[in-house]
Amino acid sequence: MKKKHFQNLIAGTISAVMMCSTASAVYAEDSAAGTATEGKIIYSSDFEDGDVSAFSARNSGDTTVISASEDNAVSGKKSLCASGRTKTWNGPALKLDEICEAGKAYLVSAKVMGQYYTSNTFSMQYTDASGVEHYENLANLNGNGWQEINDIKISFSDDVTNVMIYFEGGTDNIYIDDFTLKEAPVHDIQQDIASLKDVYSGYFKIGTATTAKELAPQSTKDLVLKHFNSLTAGNELKPDAILDQKACQAMAADGNDEDPQVSLDSAKSILNFARENNIPVRGHVLIWHQQTPTWFFKENYDPNGEWVSKDKMLVRMENYIKNVFAAVEEEYSDVDFYAWDVVNECWLDDGSARPAGTQEEGSQKSPWVQIFGDNSFIKPAFEFAKKYAPEGTKLYYNDFNEYMPGKTDAIIKMVEEINSDGHYIDGIGMQSHLDARSGSDAFPSVNVYKKALDKFCATGLDVQITELDATVNDTDHFKEQAQYYSDIMDAIVEHKDDISAVVFWGTTDDQSWRASKYPLLFNEDYSAKESFYSIIDGIEPLETTTTTTNSSDSSTTTTTTTTGTTDPTNAPARLYGDADENGKVELNDAVLIMQSIANPDKYKLSEEGRLCADAVDNGGGITNADALAIQYVEARTIKPSDLPITAAQLDELNQ
Repeated sequence: MKKKHFQNLIAGTISAVMMCSTASAVYAEDSAAGTATEGKIIYSSDFEDGDVSAFSARNSGDTTVISASEDNAVSGKKSLCASGRTKTWNGPALKLDEICEAGKAYLVSAKVMGQYYTSNTFSMQYTDASGVEHYENLANLNGNGWQEINDIKISFSDDVTNVMIYFEGGTDNIYIDDFTLKEAPVHDIQQDIASLKDVYSGYFKIGTATTAKELAPQSTKDLVLKHFNSLTAGNELKPDAILDQKACQAMAADGNDEDPQVSLDSAKSILNFARENNIPVRGHVLIWHQQTPTWFFKENYDPNGEWVSKDKMLVRMENYIKNVFAAVEEEYSDVDFYAWDVVNECWLDDGSARPAGTQEEGSQKSPWVQIFGDNSFIKPAFEFAKKYAPEGTKLYYNDFNEYMPGKTDAIIKMVEEINSDGHYIDGIGMQSHLDARSGSDAFPSVNVYKKALDKFCATGLDVQITELDATVNDTDHFKEQAQYYSDIMDAIVEHKDDISAVVFWGTTDDQSWRASKYPLLFNEDYSAKESFYSIIDGIEPLETTTTTTNSSDSSTTTTTTTTGTTDPTNAPARLYGDADENGKVELNDAVLIMQSIANPDKYKLSEEGRLCADAVDNGGGITNADALAIQYVEARTIKPSDLPITAAQLDELNQ
């Protein structure tokens, strides 16, 4: 009788919780807004006062005019208007390095409209230490009427100047309204979780790729230092970043167009960070059909010039590779460039060579094939790299979709042929851009990936996983993503003796080139996702033996060290039921769980909150049963330490 009364009490409490959930949510939102960690607003305007002086006309000559206009507005009567534009890149620009700090992250929101149809791009520009300008598209805005960008994250390092954000596209008027630039929230990384590089110590290096702007915030630096012992520049060592067109054309004007000039300044902040923290670096990439400017293949480095001959291109290739490695030796001799991708992505999925042409004609086309007629340029690239690379730098062929059978076989045949009369290629880079999707329809399947891995490791060459990420359709499939990551890493661990490095392509989901599909191990706020925990679970410690010789008496000392960990002692204990992560299991957690079930878009749990909330049949997802279990904790029928429980145990409580 007493138990029945208690069950009714629980049911009544749940009903009350559901009835008050909306009011609680409003309070929670108001409370969160009051305690937000976001910094101050740097600049914000709806332009109703007519003041547009913060913006200037970019590359406008005397034609583009920035003014306040009453022709169009989102709210009120006025907006900013850029009129008189004659070039697509002429547009309204806001200079950042005069009002923002290097090494901080900022968020930009705005509403944008074209005069007739909105087809604009929100972009960023900066000048590197050598005076070369760089451009990056941050968001595309397409559609009829006003389009919107929300909290686009931007940052820049302290070695660049002339940093600006701007809107471009078309030559019609561009209108901007409700513009805001504010400091982004500052999130500290989780210091009380296991370190990836420590967990896999003794297996292989664990690395990440990053760009200069991605690395600028201190939190990203902290994340890299905690988890990774290999660093890859995401873009800053690619041909378009290091080839200096002005210097090349100046030499061509003096009669020498066969000695391409290079600069490492775009990678300066990344390489300096690696040097200061003794982090080994993967160089990426020397020879690639993409992100190599067309002018590099033309007479006198003129983009409108004739294609150079095969013989001239071979001379250019050798001098280009020689100059890159010479710059590395001169400027960064104290950085351990342990690996370098010499040639990248030369094969189509069916194992055939890429078609000839320029990138302007299509992303599949290769200007290298345009000049050489086939892939015969690959071997001399490795010959030159072997000749000039720093001592200890291993050289790799790198490709994506490397698990497609036709491409797998083509790569293996190529490396065997090139190495048949010498050892030019040290290893194969498996990019491993994967798609976990929703679990059962993952592509490639783990078995398909394993087959390719088996084949590459059987060559006897070193294998590195160079650009690992695994997308999902949405955040509801993080559990499937975690399982997929776990299975892929298990396959990689099986080949630990053949693999020297595993590199994830990016730091946090929002900074990934595949950001819309959440491909990495860390959320935007630097918190670890389920996928992170899935790949550190069950990793067995390894014993490594080091033998040292005493030069004075020739005696030897052998030291055995155990590395790796199956149960990291610095990993936090999870408090199941604590959906709001305040260190307690209480009624508020039940409220939050039911709100998130009823309206997941409005009431979002953090990744760790979702894991904690799954208090019944752990691993089965969040349901009302989890909220009911918390009620039993609140009523002191069970203790927080009893969670998680099974559905059967919950049924017993309901008897």
